[in-house]
Amino acid sequence: MNYKGKKAAFYTLGCKLNFSETSTIAGSLKEVGFERVDFDEKADIYVINTCSVTNQGDKASRNIIRKAIKQNPNAMIVAVGCYSQLKPEDIGNIEGVDLVLGTQEKFNLPAYLNNLEKNETTRIKTTRLADIKSYHKAFSWGDRTRSFLKIQDGCDYYCSFCTIPFARGRSRNDNIGNTIAEAKKAVRKGFKEIILTGVNIGDFGKSTGESFTDLLKALEKVDGLKRLRLGSIEPNLLKSEIIEMVAQSKVIMPHFHIPLQAGSNEVLQLMKRKYTTELFAERVALIRKIVPHAFIGVDVIAGTNGETQAFFQKSYDFLNGLEISQLHAFTYSERSGTKALAIPGKVEIEERKNRTQKYINLSEKKLRAFYEKNLGSTQTVLFEAQKDKQKMTGFTGNYIKIEVPFSEKRINQLGKVKLLDILPNGNVNVEIL
Repeated sequence: MNYKGKKAAFYTLGCKLNFSETSTIAGSLKEVGFERVDFDEKADIYVINTCSVTNQGDKASRNIIRKAIKQNPNAMIVAVGCYSQLKPEDIGNIEGVDLVLGTQEKFNLPAYLNNLEKNETTRIKTTRLADIKSYHKAFSWGDRTRSFLKIQDGCDYYCSFCTIPFARGRSRNDNIGNTIAEAKKAVRKGFKEIILTGVNIGDFGKSTGESFTDLLKALEKVDGLKRLRLGSIEPNLLKSEIIEMVAQSKVIMPHFHIPLQAGSNEVLQLMKRKYTTELFAERVALIRKIVPHAFIGVDVIAGTNGETQAFFQKSYDFLNGLEISQLHAFTYSERSGTKALAIPGKVEIEERKNRTQKYINLSEKKLRAFYEKNLGSTQTVLFEAQKDKQKMTGFTGNYIKIEVPFSEKRINQLGKVKLLDILPNGNVNVEIL
């Protein structure tokens, strides 16, 4: 069916993987005639790519769905993503929602549109977890200077606090050849920087008998790709060989994002994580030894069941003692169906928030120290436009955010700068060389 003249709007919540998949879904609608418009505009169909990593993700997803219904009650409202797979009935109970698609179904959205006719009751189409086996390629494109390239999906870890394996299924990936083909498509669209994304990217190759390091070697050779960033990679999968590749590469940026989740072995064991704090500290030490200027971002969860005050303090002290660049702190959120619910020692919500804030304060201190350490250095920046066109920002290879006056000719261009001082908003003032 041809939908020429019809307008489609999209909203993405959650992770970079969702952003890459939204672009692919949008592309499938474009193929059947839809014009993509901003989410705030009146559209014939609104597609909300939901998140369910926390209760806040669920709530934000519901709020955006209701916003779309309010903007145009006559439009078709479609919910996809992790929340749609995990709790489709929750979304289906929202009056005005026409279609809820699960993890596999979302990539075949045009087949469910039925000439955009509103439904009296919500149609729910999901696949049970054991049958989620197909892999769908994706990379983000549109309004960003950088492209998120999906290289892996699903997870086999089943950490006690996490629902993502139940939403996305087992770990799987495409082969290196097809993944490189997607990277080349992104480069042809004008992207100079690609960020690798997935649920557990270090697991790449598990379903094809290949390896993550082999993928990195192949990506380095993609003509026209100037920058490659690693997405979040588990400490136990961040092998020495990968760190050494980053140290030697002119394409892979000195930027690591490593999920820790807890800085005490007791809580890591409760979480069923696959490493110890000792291994994590070894990874950070090796990075600092051979890539001393690298940015190191760390994920941490505050207030999970079983995290006593003593265990939290142990975690805080551990992170405080590491030479890292930034923390991404999350407040623990109970998720139905997870084994963490059976762990005794529930932390009151207010105390969880207090602990999260302490991590945030520590992160601000760490980030400023990292920025200050780099002042005076000469770096290469990829410039990005801001909507107000009064200024533009950009990131150095080691992920320092800089700010300069707006210039149309600099958009999506690489340039040399000297880092001068830190601005009141936290960005770095630079001299363009």
